[in-house]
Parts: sequence; C-alpha cells; structure tokens
Amino acid sequence: MPKKKVIVGLDIGTSKTVAIVGEVEFEGYINVIGVGECASSGLRKGTIVDIENTARSIEKAVEKAEQMSGVEITSAYVGITGPHISSMNNRGVVAVASLDKEITSEDAIRVLQAAKVITLPMDRKIIHIIPREYIVDGYDGIVDPVGMSGSRLEVETNIITGASTSIQNTLKSVYRAGLQVDSLVYNALASAEAVLLPAEKELGTLLVDIGAGTTELAIYERGSITFSSVIPLGGDHITSDLAVGLRTPIMEAERIKKTEGCVLQSLMPEENYIEVPNVGGNEVRRVSRKLVSSIIEPRMQEILSLIHTEFKKSGYNKSLPGGIVFTGGSAQLEGLVPMAANYLDMPARVGFPRNVGGITDIVDSPAYATALGILSFGEKNSEALEAAPTAHGGNIFQRFINWFKEAF
Repeated sequence: MPKKKVIVGLDIGTSKTVAIVGEVEFEGYINVIGVGECASSGLRKGTIVDIENTARSIEKAVEKAEQMSGVEITSAYVGITGPHISSMNNRGVVAVASLDKEITSEDAIRVLQAAKVITLPMDRKIIHIIPREYIVDGYDGIVDPVGMSGSRLEVETNIITGASTSIQNTLKSVYRAGLQVDSLVYNALASAEAVLLPAEKELGTLLVDIGAGTTELAIYERGSITFSSVIPLGGDHITSDLAVGLRTPIMEAERIKKTEGCVLQSLMPEENYIEVPNVGGNEVRRVSRKLVSSIIEPRMQEILSLIHTEFKKSGYNKSLPGGIVFTGGSAQLEGLVPMAANYLDMPARVGFPRNVGGITDIVDSPAYATALGILSFGEKNSEALEAAPTAHGGNIFQRFINWFKEAF
C-alpha cells in the first residue's frame, strides 16, 4: 500500500494555537489523525506581540498533535490574519508564446507574473495571487486555459497582501518553534475552503469568521474570492464586556458566553437565571440571562455594523444570493443567525467543516474551521505550489521566505 500523504496545518489564533495533522484519503477529502491545542499568550487582535510566547504556544500545540497522530512534524501550512491584511483585484495580459498558439502552463505562469506587477508600499508583501478567471482572445469565464488555442491570454486575480513586519514575526515564531513553513494561508481563505459549498462560492456569498481577536471577511463570487478584509473585533471583546458588566473573572465570562450567551434580548425570558461568581470568588450571584444578552447584543451589533461597512467598501450594493455564512468560535452564539439576517438583509447560516473524517468528534465545530481549512488548502495546492507556485503566491512568498532565512 502506498504511504498516504500527510499534511499539517497550524492556526495561530488570538485565544488558542491549533496544530492539526491530516492524511489525504483522496482528492478533496482528509482524515484528521491528530490535533494539538494550546492557549495563546503572544497575540493581540490577531497580531503577534510576543514572539517567544507565541513560539512556546506553537511548540506545545505541535507536541500534542505529534503524540496523538504518531507523526513527527517538521513543517506546516501556517494561517495568518490581522488588521494589516488587505486585498485588491488586478489583471494581467500576455501574448501566447508558442507558434501554434496553444496555451501552455508557462503562459499561465507568465500571465500571473504580469498580474502581480502592482505598486505596493515597501512595508507590504504579497501573500496570495489567486486567479479568478482567465480570458482567451476576449472569451471570459475560463477556469484553466492550458491546452486551449489563442493569441492573447488575460487573467483576473485577487491579490492578498500583508504587512512585512507581521509576516516576519509569524515566520520568526514558527521557525523558533523548530518548524519550516510550507506556505502562509490567509485565514478567511482557509475557512472558506472548510465551510463553503461550491454552489455558494459560485452564486456569491459573504464568509464571516468571528475569531477571538478579529473578524475576517471574504466575498466569493463565480467560484473565487473577490474581496477580503479583517476587522479588529471578535469574541474576546464580548468576553471582556461580560467580565466588566457582570463583575466576574475573564474565565467565567468566557464560560458564560459559550454556555449561556445569546445576542438577542428578545429571545430570553425574564425568569431564566444563572449563577455568576464575583471577581474575588467569595460570592455567587444570580443574574438573568436577559441581562447577559443585554451586554452581548450591543457588541454584536457593532461587529455587524462594521461587517456592513466593509461589505459596502467591496463595491457590492445589494445582498448576495448565497447570503452570509458565519464560522469561528463565536459563530454559534444563540440568535446570531436571525440577528444577522435582519441586520444585513441576507439569508444567513452557521458553517461547519466539510469533507473531513477521522477524529471528527474533536474538530466538528466552527471553532476549528480555520485549522481544517488550512489543511484543505495544503491538500489542494501542495502540488501546484511545487509545479507552478505563482498561481497561489507560493513562488513570490517562497522568495520572501528564503530572503528572511538569510537575513535572520
């Protein structure tokens, strides 16, 4: 029996770091064989602020994943997020080189190279160049032009960029943990791989990943990403509000959010009470779940308002047919779906990971969508990154990694 391909994903989040090991069963399907999780202590709002603590969190998560999977982990696909992430659309154009006018993979690489010629500030680097569609002699909507005949090849791309310093700090943290980086993966891109249906990507869908420190957005249309953004608010802000409003420790506030949290006061009856310990831990008070909801609701309204603002910035002036899909740790808060559907005037649902097997009892949750999506990205793009890496930013990014290794 041939040995199954093993892929490792690393999600370095604000609240937790997750290392996940998967075996590729067949194209598009992964068996999870190991998961390691450790509380993060070196990030704020998705941005690394303490490299040593971040590296230690990575080491602990990787060690747990190795113990569970029995696999020695030496490299990983690594997620990246933060308010520094932004995207733009750009077009590349080249003439077909061959005399018989048959488009080759070299032509496809050249046109993507042409698309990456953009003016970027010195402090920004390209993370991904994602082809949205190819155009051959004016005919658009082409997914793979290789083998077709034509004289002029164009490509519409979405280019995702990040701050050089944030990218460097992510790489430093991973290297100090003793790992190599196969590729960086923008978290929202990974989450979309995990939870969006092909039909949703085709029709037009807004993906919203509500993490601990950030909320990531990605708009898909005609099968590809067209816009992405990161909002510096997330589930930790709700937890902090509860800790202050209920005068209780952060850990208790987090527990209350997960077990009793609801984003709509109107869904909570007056007589429904819970016990809340004081900060000192000496007393326990009874408070209504309606009070808990009254603290959560305004913060979630603020997050939805910022989502709406970013959605308008993308250039879309009407609701998307595929609606909005929520994922991430705070996506399962009671009342979020009806609240968002009403506020954003789009159908909404919570997205759970798809196309994974193995130890799904551990990872079958929106909280693990990013980590599982990083695995899916690696499964789909590992060969492409080796053969034609420019298609997903790999070649450009690999040059940056090589420079970084030499410099540091």
